[in-house]
Amino acid sequence: MSYELYYWDGIQGRGEFVRLALEEADAAYVDVCRGPVGKGQGTPAMMVIMDGKSDFNMPFAPPFLKDGSLIIPHVANILMYLGPTLGLAPKEEGQRHVLNGLQLTITDLVAEVHDTHHPIATSKYYKDQKEEAKARASEFVENRIPKFLGYFERVLQQNPHGPAHIFGDGLTYVDLSLFQVYEGLRYAFPRATAHLDRRYPHLTALHAAVMKRPNIARYLRSDRRIPFNEDGIFRHYPELDRDMA
Repeated sequence: MSYELYYWDGIQGRGEFVRLALEEADAAYVDVCRGPVGKGQGTPAMMVIMDGKSDFNMPFAPPFLKDGSLIIPHVANILMYLGPTLGLAPKEEGQRHVLNGLQLTITDLVAEVHDTHHPIATSKYYKDQKEEAKARASEFVENRIPKFLGYFERVLQQNPHGPAHIFGDGLTYVDLSLFQVYEGLRYAFPRATAHLDRRYPHLTALHAAVMKRPNIARYLRSDRRIPFNEDGIFRHYPELDRDMA
């Protein structure tokens, strides 16, 4: 039986963190909203569940994962559920909670990335909050990118098994999520992230290693990997980018 992933079509967004784990593990899954409308696929199929018009529990927002009769919402929650089955999380329960804490920190970072272009309200267009976005993005570049990436660099450096992975001695879903964050920040803020390799060498090495993994490399070359665009979480607006001090 295939997993069913529900997320908005046309963007990577938060759903991409789940896709990377499924692709790395070569797991069978259906990206429901990218399928043809009808026969339980397409965005209308997702809305049936979200509107409470199905037999399944009603999630607040995508992404959510359907595994048989179970629906799991929220990226970190989905990855914590999938991790052991996909071989991307430790077997010991306590360690899985530590890993989940790292993923939740990425969740915080992603929320702040979103707020650089929508600092006032998600219901308003970017053009309606440009000035506020400039101020928010400036703070993000100057203080928050170094805060978050510096933290993950230290965690890598302090891993008793070496800095090749964020936790333990093997690949986890958090490594994959850090790859996506690295990619997204470089797209959204190319000036600010021009020297990530010098500032965060372990994070840079992790990004390069993930990109070379056979299943990830194949996915990145495929049409399943939607390019970053200005409808997703990571958006490139030149007026929001600046050199990092």
